[in-house]
Parts: sequence; C-alpha cells; structure tokens
Amino acid sequence: MSPSQHPSASGDAWLPAADDDVADPSVVAPWLASGEARPPGPSQATRRRGSVELRRGQATGPQSDNTLLDAPDSGAFTRTDPWRVLRIQSEFVEGFGTLADLGPAISVFGSARTARDSPFYGIGEEVGRRLVEAGYAVITGGGPGAMEAANKGACEAGGVSVGLGIELPFEQGMNEWVDLGINFRYFFARKTMFVKYASGFVVLPGGFGTLDELFEAMTLVQTGKVTSFPIVLIGVDYWRPLLDWIRGTLLTEGTISEKDLSLLHLVDTAEEAVRIVAASAGRSGTS
Repeated sequence: MSPSQHPSASGDAWLPAADDDVADPSVVAPWLASGEARPPGPSQATRRRGSVELRRGQATGPQSDNTLLDAPDSGAFTRTDPWRVLRIQSEFVEGFGTLADLGPAISVFGSARTARDSPFYGIGEEVGRRLVEAGYAVITGGGPGAMEAANKGACEAGGVSVGLGIELPFEQGMNEWVDLGINFRYFFARKTMFVKYASGFVVLPGGFGTLDELFEAMTLVQTGKVTSFPIVLIGVDYWRPLLDWIRGTLLTEGTISEKDLSLLHLVDTAEEAVRIVAASAGRSGTS
C-alpha cells in the first residue's frame, strides 16, 4: 500500500492505523478490500464512553484512559464536575456512616455571633442540657455562638454533642465542646444530616444561615417530606415580627394556608422548647 493509500493519511481517526493492526482488514472494514476510498453513505463512526454511545463528530476526542493516564495537569480532574460528584458522595457516605448509630437527636440552630454574655447563650446551654436529660443527642453546626452554647450544655450534661461544620470563606472551626464532629464542603450534604438524624429543630435567634435552615425545615414538613418534626423558635420578641409578616403577607396573599402556621412553635424558655420537641417524639424530660 502506498503512503497516499494508507488509511492514516486521510486523517480519518476511524480507519485502521496500519495493515498489521488487524489480522484481516476486510473483516473490520470490508470496503477496504473493494478498493473504495470511504464506506458508502454517511460516516457511522461509533465509540462508547462507559454507558454513553457516541457517533459521527461526537466520536472524536481522546479516550478516557488517555485523559486519565496522559493528562499533563494531573490535578485538573479534581476541578471537574465528575470529581465533585465523588466528593459529594463521600460526604454523604461519611455522614451516614458516622451518624447512623447516633440515636434520638435534636438539631439546634442559632447565630454564630451570639456573645457568651448574651442571655441567648445561656438559654442555648440550657437547651443542650435539657435535651440530654430528655434522652437526646444534640446536633449543631459546630461553630461558635449559639451553636457552641448548645454543644457546651450537652457535653457538660454527659450527652452526645455533635457538630456538623462547613467550609466557609472565613475560618470558623469546630467549637471545643463538640465530641463528634464532621466537616462538610457542601451545604446541601450537611443540611441533609441535620434533618435525617434529628427528630426536630430548636431555633435560637440567628441570621441568614439560621433562616435558611428554618425555612427548609418548614418546607420539608409542609410538603410531607418529613413527618412529626416539631420546629420550635426561642425568643418571642425576636421571632414575632417574622411570624407577623408571614401571617399578614403570605397568608393574606394566599401563598400559604392557615395550617402552615401551625408548623412553628414560639416560646421564650429552654424548658418550653424541650417539652414541645420531647412530647412530639413521645419522650419526657427529667427536668
């Protein structure tokens, strides 16, 4: 075969690279034996990439093994979406595996900015202590402020104090009262753990992060994704304006129903909050 007749000279990647690449070229490409320059009709080049079948122009490009083994930037794959999927999977596996045997638990939310001399810090400590006395583990975001208070109360009461941390642009770190801590890259994986392994939420005053968890929990209960899941807000003066807006605007405009308002319990003390979540789960506190 002359160089001009060699299949590789045409630049068509779907042709055999050389005669000795196959035992019988006519078996692989019968049109070669007939002397035709190309197969009749449009090209039907086909290749598979895992479960995906590629044809025509989509069939070009390097093989997956080439990308894996020959990539000049060996760290590039760690910045691709397929790699992120593996990271996300690992966070769920780690979270499920770590918390599967936790037992009954309540998630406690509140501001990371709550000062240690704030009345709500003291209430957070009492919430943690009373939840342990009622037979619950305490789950928080693991950070400072109200989260630290609840972890401290649980730890000092001899209970299980859990912190689910999150990667943030500013360093926060796990507070010293966390006995069992897991750090997450992704908010949605972390938020799944807050709900899956808790029997209810106790919410202290907080900002956007606290509101995010609060409204997600309300949505999950409203849509029946979780059932028998009490949500208790501590701080009547803090939360009342929000509830007034919900009633005066959302309910008035018909974007929620009257029964949706019953998803929330508004109290002022740790004792009331723990009594409500314990009653919902059929438990009673010791104090």
